[in-house]
Amino acid sequence: MYRVIQWATGSMGRTSLRRIIDHPDLELVGVYVYSDKKAGLDAGQIAKRPDTGVIATANIEEILAVEADVVIHTPRITLPYEKLNTDVTRLLASGKNVISTAGFHYPETHGADYAAPLHAACLKGQSTLAGLGVNPGGLVERLVMAATGFCAQLDHIDVREMVDASAMTSPEFVFGMMGFGKDPAKEDITKGPLAALYTKLFGEIFAFVGHAMDTKIARFEPLHELTLAPEDLTIGAGVVPKGTVAATRWRWRAEYENGAGFTLSILWTASPALHGGETGGHWQVDIKGRPNISMSLDIHEGDPAAPPSRALTDATMAAALRGIPDVCAAAPGFFSATQRQALIARASDKKKRRA
Repeated sequence: MYRVIQWATGSMGRTSLRRIIDHPDLELVGVYVYSDKKAGLDAGQIAKRPDTGVIATANIEEILAVEADVVIHTPRITLPYEKLNTDVTRLLASGKNVISTAGFHYPETHGADYAAPLHAACLKGQSTLAGLGVNPGGLVERLVMAATGFCAQLDHIDVREMVDASAMTSPEFVFGMMGFGKDPAKEDITKGPLAALYTKLFGEIFAFVGHAMDTKIARFEPLHELTLAPEDLTIGAGVVPKGTVAATRWRWRAEYENGAGFTLSILWTASPALHGGETGGHWQVDIKGRPNISMSLDIHEGDPAAPPSRALTDATMAAALRGIPDVCAAAPGFFSATQRQALIARASDKKKRRA
């Protein structure tokens, strides 16, 4: 039985909270919320479950005082990227392992100034920090790099993702963190704080690939693109005015010292129709070498009445929660690239779970 604290209760957090409450091997012992409206509520009320006796708090001191094996850390990614580090450092130093879906996949990527305080907190608390999820955290690290093992010669890896944001309902996220609705004549987001944020987050994947190939990055460049709305577009989060950003393609290319290359493209769009023949809602992978390998991964919702975003949320939290035993058993410090690469998703419990 693992004693678990749920940190944040947005869409990811509520999904995680339900899974923790329902799981026979997990005991919910604390819930941290950012909203004063949720503070004081029973966790069951937040998760649409019967009362649990665990009361949500917006006071980190109360969370630090709780004895727990692990914190499932699911806040939104923030500007700047390192803004979350203060809370995570305190959690680690208090003796709690942390599994985050908001970064921390490969902290060493960002140098000693970034990584050293986090690592010192791990040593102080004898705890482990892990970033787990789908991308970053799973797709490239576990699936794509495993596929490169079929290549006698590896020349280039190309990973392309498309996310249809038309059904997303959070204006703060869609028009803030995704950059929709920005006027490029007034603000070029491909060179601003958002670009820096996503370069830090997804840059960790490039460092991981280099580690997996036992090489280092020789050259790294951004190749970002914006698509502007040809007319006013009404989506779940509001209206994207004509002439403003309706899609962001965050794309980077790396060349490694061993001669191989890697391109990663993350396309977020208000309408897949803006992108010709590109297919939405999945990843396309092309590995060039001898031989060539192509793959497609689609994570989709089986219930037509459910929001499309639920499938990826479920997958992300499944990856995080299934990592609990491995992270809790790991040595103090960062959950290493090798450990993440070897992490195998356990079979779901055969008992029927409530959705």
